[in-house]
Parts: sequence; structure tokens; C-alpha cells
Amino acid sequence: MAEVLVFVDHADGAVRKPTLELLTLARRLGDPVAVAVGAGAAATAGVLAEHGAVKVLTHEAAEYADYLVVPKVDALQAAVAAVSPVAVLVSSSAEGKEVAARLALRIGSGVITDAVDVEAGEQGPVATQSVFAAGFTTKSRVSKGVAVITVKPNSAAVEAAAAAGTVEELAVTFSEQATGTKVTARTPRESTGRPELTEAAVVVSGGRGVGGAESFAVIEALADSLGAAVGASRAAVDAGWYPHTAQVGQTGKSVSPQLYIASGVSGAIQHRAGMQTSKTIVAINKDAEAPIFDLVDYGVVGDLFDVVPQLTEEIKTRKG
Repeated sequence: MAEVLVFVDHADGAVRKPTLELLTLARRLGDPVAVAVGAGAAATAGVLAEHGAVKVLTHEAAEYADYLVVPKVDALQAAVAAVSPVAVLVSSSAEGKEVAARLALRIGSGVITDAVDVEAGEQGPVATQSVFAAGFTTKSRVSKGVAVITVKPNSAAVEAAAAAGTVEELAVTFSEQATGTKVTARTPRESTGRPELTEAAVVVSGGRGVGGAESFAVIEALADSLGAAVGASRAAVDAGWYPHTAQVGQTGKSVSPQLYIASGVSGAIQHRAGMQTSKTIVAINKDAEAPIFDLVDYGVVGDLFDVVPQLTEEIKTRKG
């Protein structure tokens, strides 16, 4: 059976959820072969095998932490040469898309970014994308070389499927460009205790209607009751009410959770482009003509400061 490379996103051996989703999608195309690099790579094998990896290619070297992007591209290029896969799947993070683009250029292949689904086709893997600010859905395939595809988090449910997970050391020769951009310092991100925005199954966002930085406490309370991440519209971020790292939209982060709750968000096209692929969308806005209501599954016309606290209390009550 054909093999499919899955680039592993992990932190010191702890595999992140989007990688497990990629393994689920990879099984539709062939036998998943995971590529794990950097500190703790070997420790990922157990979890990867539980989720369908027939083989785990590992390589640990200081270059992966000390330099940006290129060492990872070198490793994936070596894996493509060793395996001859039908596709390479990478998580659609900012770094993941850069790695995918560089890899495709090196191996003379096409690249598809921000896929929301992947399936086998008669002429190779077919990727589903949401394009033109999420106004259209397209199906695409790479017509030359190995398909390199980045997939948005939450595009597939994680499904366990025990496989051999045979660990093999990947031989990697770093290119001259690998040491071109050095990491000189790192500052740990302050933890909020909430899920990572792009990976969260539930996202609660606030917009201009929140009215100020202190009022985001209402949004945070609802998010915490649901175990959700907190997002913000560009208007709220530009006003200084919430950090830029929480911005959802065309110039912010793209999310695709199971549930997206927009409170006081008008629904401008810039914001919609970053969240329209969410599985279920709920909007709370006192303006019945707000564009956000054109795409929601459920809408509440009302003052968010009346609706959101009641919703939060009802969720807490039901959790009991």
C-alpha cells in the first residue's frame, strides 16, 4: 500500500492534537509514516503508533531548536527521498505552511494549503479548501510530483487505530541554508490555562460590541465555562482591548472549531474569512441586520451583556 508522510508537531515528545488528526486523514490515502524531529522525537512513537503510524522516522539534533524552519525542511526532504510517498501532510500553522511551501519547491511538486478535508482520488489525493474569504468550497489536487498538503486543525476527528509504529532513525544532512537564521532568545508565552486558539474545539470571540478591555471578562467567563479558547475581532484588537495573538480573521488566525460563539462581532468579511469553516456557529448581537447572522447556525438578537452571563450560568448549572 502507498505510504503517506505526516510531519509531527510536538513539544519535547508531547504530540499535539492536529498531528493525530493528520494521521486519521492519512489513513484514507495509504499507510501513515510519521516524521518526528527535534528534542523528544523518539518519545512520540507510542502515541503515533496508537493512532495509525506504521512507521516513525525520527531525528534529534540541536539545529531544530537553534535555527528556524530550514532544518525541518531538510528532514522532510530526506524522508520523501527515503519513502517515496504519495503525499506529505503538514498542520496548517504559520510555520507548517512555510515548511510545506519550501518542501514543495525543493522536490518540484505542487502545494495545497489550508485544506479542510483530504480524500483519495483516481489521480492522487484530493483536498477540499474553503477559498475567497470562505465564500466558496473547492476540490483540488496536485498535478505534478508528490502532493504536499497543509490541513487546518479540527478538520477531522481523532480516531485511534493501533499500528506497528516501527521506529527508524532518519538520515538527515543539513543544507547550507539550515543555519542561516538563528534563534537568539525565547520568551515563554504566559499561560492562560485555556486551549490554543487554532487547536481549540470551542472558541468564544468578542468584537467591537464588547465595548472595552475590562468587558472581555464576560467573554472569558463564558469561554472558561465551556473549556474554550478566547478570540477577538480585528476591531477589538486594534482598539487595544485584547492581545493580537487572539485575533481571528484574514490578518489574524484562522480557526475551524466544532463550536464558534461570536459575541458583539458584526461579521465583516475580514473576520468571516478566519472562522467560517467552523462546524457550528452561534452569534449574539443586538443588531438584527449584522452580517454575522447571514452565516450562523443559531443567532440571538440581544445585548451580549444580558445574554452571555445568562448562558454562562446555565452552562455552569448544567455541569452541576
